[in-house]
Amino acid sequence: MMRWSPALPPRPGCPHRRLRHLLVRELPQGLAPGASTFRPWASASFVGARHLFPCVLAAGDSEPVRRALHDRLNTAEWTLPGHIVADVVVECGTEPQTLRIEILTVED
Repeated sequence: MMRWSPALPPRPGCPHRRLRHLLVRELPQGLAPGASTFRPWASASFVGARHLFPCVLAAGDSEPVRRALHDRLNTAEWTLPGHIVADVVVECGTEPQTLRIEILTVED
């Protein structure tokens, strides 16, 4: 297992860019992703990353969009060589028209 440090570059093969590309294809019309980030994550058995994607809704209430998007993303097929999507969470943001998508990936 490799140790993680905020001073070191990302682990080899981090799927963040690929995951963002796949996520953008799944987003409904009118929902635009903002600047995304990721943080390394580890448990006793797994190593991976938490990928955070803030999104802005062009118009309307975010709650119905959140529910539909949560269902859609949880059933999506994610093709990330060497990684598995372990969890997807879609939350309403602090503003009425914002959403926050968090995807947990673990190394396969």
